Amino acid sequence: MSLADELLADLEEAGDEGEDGLYPEEEEGDSDGEATQGRTEGGLEDIPEEMEVDYSKAESVASIAKLRNSKQFSEIMDKISGYIGKQRKNSEVSGPVEADPEYRLIVAANNLTVEIDNELNIIHKFTRDKYSKRFPELESLVPDSLDYIRTVKELGNNLEKCKNNETLQQILTNATIMVVSVTASTTQGSLLSEEELKQLEEACDMALELNQSKHGIYEYVESRMSFIAPNLSIIVGASTAAKIMGIAGGLTNLSKMPACNLMLLGAQRRTLSGFSSTSLLPHTGFIYHCDVVQSLPPDLRRKAARLVAAKCTLASRVDSFHESSDGKVGYDLKEEIERKFDKWQEPPPVKQVKPLPAPLDGQRKKRGGRRYRKMKERLGLTEIRKHANRMTFAEIEDDAYQEDLGFSLGQLGKSGSGRVRQAQVNEATKARISKSLQRTLQKQSMTYGGKSTVRDRSSGTSSSVAFTPLQGLEIVNPQAAEKKVAEANQKYFSNMAEFLKVKKEAKM
Repeated sequence: MSLADELLADLEEAGDEGEDGLYPEEEEGDSDGEATQGRTEGGLEDIPEEMEVDYSKAESVASIAKLRNSKQFSEIMDKISGYIGKQRKNSEVSGPVEADPEYRLIVAANNLTVEIDNELNIIHKFTRDKYSKRFPELESLVPDSLDYIRTVKELGNNLEKCKNNETLQQILTNATIMVVSVTASTTQGSLLSEEELKQLEEACDMALELNQSKHGIYEYVESRMSFIAPNLSIIVGASTAAKIMGIAGGLTNLSKMPACNLMLLGAQRRTLSGFSSTSLLPHTGFIYHCDVVQSLPPDLRRKAARLVAAKCTLASRVDSFHESSDGKVGYDLKEEIERKFDKWQEPPPVKQVKPLPAPLDGQRKKRGGRRYRKMKERLGLTEIRKHANRMTFAEIEDDAYQEDLGFSLGQLGKSGSGRVRQAQVNEATKARISKSLQRTLQKQSMTYGGKSTVRDRSSGTSSSVAFTPLQGLEIVNPQAAEKKVAEANQKYFSNMAEFLKVKKEAKM
């Protein structure tokens, strides 16, 4: 036995069980509606695509959609039309709410709206299967069932009506109309017969009439919810309150229901073969889709639905005992809900930039003065390095390493004081010396005799004894040549030198 055969056998067994035990047959007139109500009780819909019926061979829409002509539908609509003109007062509601005849009518009307939705789906499938012969692409272009039915009724066999059609502009958007008109010009469909057109027109009229009846039921139930469940209606609205109360089986059953189950009322579960179920929102019922929850961002809606369901449970218990008929409890609960919603949507607090803490150790005072100058003198550039860095202009120097690396000793050994380190003088802090003091110091330095080599800063290897080939030992002054140069410099280039002779020009 193949896998496909096993799957078909399982489906047949499931169908037999449903016919025998789960959904017992009722009377002929209401069998379809009651079975549909049983399948959709609690708001669950299990409609596999594989089990959909092909309505293309159906003779008329009345053979498959029997709700419009049923006795139950006509009785409920007649009672609603009789109650619409009457005015109700809050004092009229006393005792158990289930004993009120109008309350029982409201529960029946809520159940009828669910059956109307199922009937509209059947009519839409019938219309789609019939009209696919003329325009098969229209189903994908207009996904909404009611819009599809209105479009089929307007177009019929003549697809050229798409252009400049005012009635169609009230049904579809301009972009959709343009796509439909372009697709209609290239469609491969064939013309429908007069009988088929008559069946489609009858199906469209029935669908529009059922939809109008459903809106009338909603308006009536909403107008009466302010007397039956005023606090619940204030929180989620009269429409959602009526749907919740109808699915729960009455206000008393709704008050006994926990909040976690109340949130699931109206949840839709569809088994689509071959499609992913990630796009469907699980555990989302009428409360999740009400205006109070849908006004929030998507990431907060589940949390909001849980909160609203909890408050609806409290409000339904108050309404079941006819307390707070003016809706004061409902207003208080709704204010609390809105307060929490505002709190959830508040922006996070701004992070303040904290300054760094004050350091424990204070700023140290930078040391200066004599000790600092002595340190700079120790670390200053030496005289040897200064002379080695200097080069004589226009003179070829010998390589120090004899390897043509270009490293020379500069002026080292050619001139200088001979001291390795010399006192570093900071020009910025050097004391100013007057000219008179300079002359005095220069006169003192010009005195000869009695000066040691250390004081005179002369070389320690110089001697006054010289060896000559003629006289042998001879006493000479080793600094005589230097003194002559110094005297000449003092005479011509000294700070105290003046012009010796100035030739006066003759006056003209």
